[in-house]
Amino acid sequence: MPDDELTPLAPVAAPYVPPQPLTLRINGSEHQLHLEPRVSLLDALRETLHLTGTKKGCDRGQCGACTVLVDGQRINSCLTLAVMHDGREITTVEGLAQDGQPHPVQQAFMDHDGFQCGYCTPGQVCSTVALLREIAEGQASAVTRGERPQGLDEDEIRERMSGNLCRCGAYQNIVAAIRTAAAV
Repeated sequence: MPDDELTPLAPVAAPYVPPQPLTLRINGSEHQLHLEPRVSLLDALRETLHLTGTKKGCDRGQCGACTVLVDGQRINSCLTLAVMHDGREITTVEGLAQDGQPHPVQQAFMDHDGFQCGYCTPGQVCSTVALLREIAEGQASAVTRGERPQGLDEDEIRERMSGNLCRCGAYQNIVAAIRTAAAV
């Protein structure tokens, strides 16, 4: 065989990793699952548990359509593995309503038409719930430059919601909905 010819290498398969047991606490209910360790939280919610309110937008953490709350903190569920949240409290948009009544944020979005196509709305709503908690706790943002926020003006809302994109451009109504929800 001539020296200038290379012998092709056989493809190497990734090692098999069996499904792992885990408990996901979602919207107040425990779910005992066996999932392959590389399954994203988003795919576990949508494909395994059929909680389809959380949307798969970009699947790269850029749009915020998949935003859920984990122990009260907002995260992009497409960027995290389900096994990383074993035993933690996960809240999806389906878990926000109480006793058949929409959450005040959900109601504000409806009252202000804070959506057009609605695809981003579940992520926008979950982010807003977290935003209101952040403000109540006095967490700083880029707008407040390390200072305790003194209110919730439009710049503060837009900064804190910058991880959630709306392709339809309903931002004016989203901001109005957030202001109303903050007043409740």
